[in-house]
Amino acid sequence: MATLGLRQALAQETPLQIVGTINAYTALLAQSVGFRAIYLSGGGVAAASYGMPDLGMTNLTDVAEDIRRITYACELPLLVDVDTGWGNMFNIARTIKTLIKAGAAGAHLEDQVQAKRCGHRPKKELVDRNEMCDRIKAAMDAKYDTHFIFMARTDALSVEGLDKTLERIESYVAAGAEVIFLEGATELSQYETISRFCRVPILANITEFGVTPLFSKAELQQAGVQFILYPLSAFRAMSAAAVNVYTAIRKQGTQQSVLSTMQTREQLYDILHYHQYEQKLDELFAQGKAK
Repeated sequence: MATLGLRQALAQETPLQIVGTINAYTALLAQSVGFRAIYLSGGGVAAASYGMPDLGMTNLTDVAEDIRRITYACELPLLVDVDTGWGNMFNIARTIKTLIKAGAAGAHLEDQVQAKRCGHRPKKELVDRNEMCDRIKAAMDAKYDTHFIFMARTDALSVEGLDKTLERIESYVAAGAEVIFLEGATELSQYETISRFCRVPILANITEFGVTPLFSKAELQQAGVQFILYPLSAFRAMSAAAVNVYTAIRKQGTQQSVLSTMQTREQLYDILHYHQYEQKLDELFAQGKAK
C-alpha cells in the first residue's frame, strides 16, 4: 500500500511527474528509476487488461482489480482514472470509497456524458455544469480519507472554447474539486491562463499522438502546471517492442536478432528482489530441517 500521498510527492517534486503503469510490474519499473507517483489509465485498463478500446466499456470492478494488484506491489501513490464515475451519484460515491479501500491515492472524474470518448478524439459530448458539479459533490462527500486527492477533469476546451472552460473550472472548484485536470490543451498559453485564474493546482496531460504538444517539464512549470501526466508512454513503447519481437520470431524462427532489446533475466530478478525471496525460502527450509 502507498506510504506517501500525492500531496507529499508534490512537496518533494514540483511539477510532479506522474507516469502511467498498466500493471504491478511496470509500477515497480517506474519506482526503480526514481518516479514519485504513478497512474492507472482507464484506456490502459481497457486495452491492456481487456483488449478493448477506451469507450467506457470497463467498469469499477475491472479497474479496482488492477488498483489492488499495483498497490500491493508498489508503495508509490497511485492516481486513477475513473472516467465518468460509472453511474449516478451513488455509484460515484461507491467508486471513490472503493478506490480508497483498494489503496489509490487519488482519482480524476470527467465531465463527458456516460457514453464517453477518448479525450483526444472528436465528437465528445459534455454534461452541463450543474451535473458535473453534482458529480464532484458526490465524490467529495464520499471521500473519507483526507490524504486522497480528487481531481475534476474537463474536456470543455475542444468542445466549448477557453472562456466556457474557465466558467466550468470556476464552478468545479466551488463544488470541491481539489485539482483541475485540463484535457486537450493545444498551447502553453492555455495552461498559463488557467493557472492564473484557478485557485487549485492544474494537471497537464502530456500524451503522445494526441492534440497536445509534448511540452517539456520546464515549459509546463513556467506555465504554472503542478502535475504532469504521461498516461500510456511506456505501454505504447512496450507494445511496439512486443510486435517487433513477435515478428522476428515468426519470420526468422528465432529470437536471436532481438535479444539486445530485451530485459535480461537478472534485470527482472533485480526488480522483483527474486534472490531475497530465494534466500527466505532457504532460511525457512533450513529451520524445518533443524526441527
